[in-house]
Amino acid sequence: MNISVVGTGYVGLVTGVSLSEIGHYVTCIDIDETKVEQMKQGISPIYEPGLSEMMTNNIEESRLHFTTDYTTGLNNTDVTYIAVGTPEMEDGTADLSFVKQVAFDIAGHVQKDTVVVTKSTVPVGTNDKIRDVITNNLSKDVNIDVVSNPEFLKEGSAIHDSFNGDRIVIGSDSDAAAKIIEDINEPFGVPIYKTDVRSAEMIKYASNAFLATKISFINEIANICDRVNANVDDVAKGMGMDKRIGDKFLNAGIGYGGSCFPKDTKALIQIAGNVDYDFELLKGVVKVNQKQQALLLDKLYERFTSLKGKRIAVLGLAFKPNTDDMREAASIVLTEKLIEQGAEVVGYDPIAMDNAKTVLSDGMFYADSVDAAVEDSDATLIVTEWDDVKHVDLEVFRSMTYPLVIDGRNCFGLDEMKEAGIEYHSVGRPLEKTKEGNVILQG
Repeated sequence: MNISVVGTGYVGLVTGVSLSEIGHYVTCIDIDETKVEQMKQGISPIYEPGLSEMMTNNIEESRLHFTTDYTTGLNNTDVTYIAVGTPEMEDGTADLSFVKQVAFDIAGHVQKDTVVVTKSTVPVGTNDKIRDVITNNLSKDVNIDVVSNPEFLKEGSAIHDSFNGDRIVIGSDSDAAAKIIEDINEPFGVPIYKTDVRSAEMIKYASNAFLATKISFINEIANICDRVNANVDDVAKGMGMDKRIGDKFLNAGIGYGGSCFPKDTKALIQIAGNVDYDFELLKGVVKVNQKQQALLLDKLYERFTSLKGKRIAVLGLAFKPNTDDMREAASIVLTEKLIEQGAEVVGYDPIAMDNAKTVLSDGMFYADSVDAAVEDSDATLIVTEWDDVKHVDLEVFRSMTYPLVIDGRNCFGLDEMKEAGIEYHSVGRPLEKTKEGNVILQG
């Protein structure tokens, strides 16, 4: 089938490439000429394992094309996907200006009957507005159906998720349009759930809000564990064995970040507010997450009376491993506060360094390896659980002025750090202390 995808950000590019991989002829449209020329060469503008290789393969097979021209991009298309950004505005609402512009562009260039599929995360009722904009501005006498098909991709495993997802949600008020999108996605072999448009829009927000709630809940449990000398790892494992709860998203740490959870939780609070409903639970989730991102600072302040002149290594800058995405990353607030306190901050990330330099304070220093970041540091903070952080030789920490590691992702076992003689603070796991409350340095 001939498919167009408007927008080649994270969602649009992964969607277009994945659809070409299962045999469709896909043209991706983006207004950024430099970016389009780069993608024509099979070079992905984002870091996502397996994406560039899949791009190159499908370009060579003539199933995947890129253009800045709507006339070319929408020529002979059967289905057009909208996959542009819906960034958060100051009041928490989703900015739909890019979506509306695409709707106008589709109306002006579409040549035949077309199904328009919204992949962008949009508030409930947006697809109705998209349909109205397109049908009221059509340049040709064609029929348009609009379908909601929200994405559930995880950065760092998006290609895998496309072919191994839990479900594909199709929201449509037209059985014929829903069947077309079902047929398009059938080769993925992922279960398909069909519903109405507004329910599909809500499924996306409700899913992300629930997962964010689960993360904030286990982080609150971890904070209690810190105070009652319990181990949150054991608590989470015991909880997760209950099939009603499950073991996913029960890893205690320093909160969630990225492009989805922070934006979508705030948007859902706003959606509720628009219909005079006070979503108190979700407001609490957001508040807990904001507080949790400062947890490493709190632990550092407990250890030092002053951070002025201290050299602090920060391992991991992206919001999660296997991505270069810095959106809502915990490292942003953390490093800013450290620099404000007069610390010398040295950051390391295996992939996100270039993006980090455009976001983090000018007062940052950067190292090209874990070893270089840690050397001569007074404390090491672990912010992102990259493999080369989790699997580092613990002897590296001996190059510090004193082996002090404060781990926001619980990367290491308590026993192994004890045996290595490293003072180790983690999230929701017990410290060995003297009767006076001082930490015992083992080894």
